[in-house]
Amino acid sequence: MLTKELKSQKELVRILHKALEAAQQEKRASSAYLAAAEDKDRLELVRHKVRQIAELSRQVEALEQERESLAHTASLREQQLQELQRHVQLLMEKNQAKQQVICKLSEQVTRDFMQPPSQTPVPPEVADRDFLSQQEKMEHLKDDMEAYRTQNRFLNSEIHQVTKIWRRVAEKEKALLMKCAYLQAKNCQVESKYLAGLQRLQEAAEGECAELLRQLIQEALQCEAREALAEGVELSPVSEYDEYGFLTVPNYEMEDLKLLAKIQALEVHSHYLLAHEAVERPLRERWAALGDLAPSAELKQLLRAGVPREHRPRVWKWLIHLRVRHLQIPGRYQALLSQGQVRKHPAARQIELDLNRTFPNNKHFTCPTSSFPDKLRRVLLAFSWQNPTIGYCQGLNRLAAIALLVLEEEESAFWCLVAIVETIMPPDYYSKTLTSSQVDQRVLQDLLLEKLPRLMAHLGQHRVDLSFLTFNWFLVVFSDSLISNILLRVWDAFLYEGTKVIFRYALAIFKYNEEEILRLQDALEIYQYLRFFTKTICNSQKLMHIAFNDMNPFPMKQLQQLRTAHRERLEAELRELEQLKAEYLETRNSQGPAVPEGCTSEDEGEGEA
Repeated sequence: MLTKELKSQKELVRILHKALEAAQQEKRASSAYLAAAEDKDRLELVRHKVRQIAELSRQVEALEQERESLAHTASLREQQLQELQRHVQLLMEKNQAKQQVICKLSEQVTRDFMQPPSQTPVPPEVADRDFLSQQEKMEHLKDDMEAYRTQNRFLNSEIHQVTKIWRRVAEKEKALLMKCAYLQAKNCQVESKYLAGLQRLQEAAEGECAELLRQLIQEALQCEAREALAEGVELSPVSEYDEYGFLTVPNYEMEDLKLLAKIQALEVHSHYLLAHEAVERPLRERWAALGDLAPSAELKQLLRAGVPREHRPRVWKWLIHLRVRHLQIPGRYQALLSQGQVRKHPAARQIELDLNRTFPNNKHFTCPTSSFPDKLRRVLLAFSWQNPTIGYCQGLNRLAAIALLVLEEEESAFWCLVAIVETIMPPDYYSKTLTSSQVDQRVLQDLLLEKLPRLMAHLGQHRVDLSFLTFNWFLVVFSDSLISNILLRVWDAFLYEGTKVIFRYALAIFKYNEEEILRLQDALEIYQYLRFFTKTICNSQKLMHIAFNDMNPFPMKQLQQLRTAHRERLEAELRELEQLKAEYLETRNSQGPAVPEGCTSEDEGEGEA
């Protein structure tokens, strides 16, 4: 106790010494402050003290940070110590278990060497020989164990080397596959250029050369990668049908269009191979990591870039549910089908006529054994009962067919059609007058004049009317116009953002082919080119960039204002037309059904007969 009290007294004396030193230092500072002759010197002393205080504060902060770091280090060391203690405990338990095993083995060896009491005594010479043989066996076993240990180390090193070699081979294989895809893409590009060159030569050549060119073109159209397949090299040639059943090379009657379709298929395959590693794979990884769907800016950008095929049914069902959740009633689709079985709908005959005209280039709608035509019939009949004001309009068959190809389920395709007609498209879009459709054509003309003035001036000079082409684009959302690889990307964004996407892509299609159209100097050539020019679009990434970047700014407010203005003008024109029609009928009725002189009426002709 006295020792502790002495230590505390010493500590108190040390603290008092420090306090005394601090008081003396303060006294000296005060004396210097009072001894200063001028305010300037006193101010300098005060500043010096402030600097000292600031320096001491920084030292205190540094020491505090050091203390925290030391405390953190101490906690980490404590955790390591606890971990080591647990490890030591495990080793001790393991050692104890091994000692128990050794004790048991020792007891067993002792029992083996001991003579059982029931047996006859063994001569010492025999026992010595047995003991020596046992020792010799133990030495052999030790040698075997050492050999196994050496062999195990050798095998482990071999496995390590083989693993390193396997990794290098895998990396090399990946690089070779990428190079192979790149070379295949380049080969497709070269082949498409070769076919395009043959096409130009065919247009210019005559006589024997023309016949030779026709043979070369026929061989090129029928050529496949037979040599590569015969050698066992696994390539990915252009298949006959794409993943949704559309012909990759449509079977046109005209030879020129056949050649053009082959060129376009090669270009599409080339762009796919080049973009697979750089674009498609990262996009698939982003979709796989997305998780639960919720409206967001990230989802909007992903939908514009396109949904991978394996995720598209799930994403489309979610987008459709967002649109029609206030309309969906459990069992509604089956109830509509039952209603159609009781009573035949007036539109049933027109639906039957249009079934055979739905996507003639798709195997799912042309194969006699396919179930898709029956599904499409039921979906269209159910919708005709769901929306009696529209019933059925030409074009709905293609919208429902696209939904069936992606979703495959009838009910999901039915609600997709409801979502497009009743929630996404403006009212009266599919009515008998097609008022909203006509309005959108006028809006598109204004936007083309604003975004592509050179193209519109060129088309106006040759008196080319684009509505004969674009009207169908809007009515069926490009279903007949774009190849499936691009079409479904358009639909991905369209189901989320609405009709503005159609305007964006319509402008982008003309921008994509603007230079080609400007080269044409004859109205007939322009019309012929516009018949199939959408099928020549191969680069989906380029078209998407034009639609969502080059066409900006594209505010929805501007689109709504243009629609309102053109709707008022169109309705005024329709009222004027109705008035003219009424005046004409009134004039016609007032004149009566008089037969011109010298003509015989139908009744008189029948009487004479």
